[in-house]
Amino acid sequence: MQIDLKGRTALVTGSTQGIGAAIATGLARAGARVGVNGRSAERVADSIARLMQEVPGADVVPVAADVTSEEGARQAAEALPHVDILVNNLGIFGAKDPLEITDEEWRRYFEVNVLAAVRLTRLYLPGMSERGWGRVQYIASDSAVVIPAEMIHYGVSKTALLAVSRGFAKQAAGTGVTVNCVIAGPTHTGGVEEFVYSLVDRELPWDEAQRAFMREHRPQSLLQRLIEPEEIAHMVVYLSSEQASATTGGALRADGGYVDSILP
Repeated sequence: MQIDLKGRTALVTGSTQGIGAAIATGLARAGARVGVNGRSAERVADSIARLMQEVPGADVVPVAADVTSEEGARQAAEALPHVDILVNNLGIFGAKDPLEITDEEWRRYFEVNVLAAVRLTRLYLPGMSERGWGRVQYIASDSAVVIPAEMIHYGVSKTALLAVSRGFAKQAAGTGVTVNCVIAGPTHTGGVEEFVYSLVDRELPWDEAQRAFMREHRPQSLLQRLIEPEEIAHMVVYLSSEQASATTGGALRADGGYVDSILP
């Protein structure tokens, strides 16, 4: 399948590292002009430098803005006013005893993981609809469906994204704009290796260690290894393409079979 995104402009929130950086790279490799977003101009510049090494000649726009605030969202829209592909990737997570999660923390998770995405969709969806083409995506998690006891606040925020995505897909019905959610499974991102080695034998080579971790601590995964960020990016790039024109209102799994369901 040849995916060609030349002439399309994408914004990927939280794209200076991890899954977001992989998505930005994948979209650039497919020919899209890509807005790389982060709160720090320095981190955005470093991320762009790494992307350009992987995709020489890529058309990349720095979008240094904290999109969790209204002002930051406006700054992003000023830096990149025309967006065809919006990937709401930004998110925070952390483990905590559910009885100790404060109201302030609940609000923070909602603000960052849900409202930031809603706000940007509100800013960019009207233009996409007027032009008759667009792609809006939300990066959710297996935790949206399999709520972890140690991360209820995170899981609930990702569950909310499934509803947000379905609702905006209905808003965009018939416009040529598709809206979808990608359910990412356990992924090999920054800090994960240390977490894995805190639970398994530190003498094991990485490939063996992650498989041991998955067998012992994430046994419901059918992949039985951590997912690489690029594997999540492949799904996002496809959903951003012309080839995905009939896929909208969906929650598509790139979870390694983690969610025990026969539905997508």
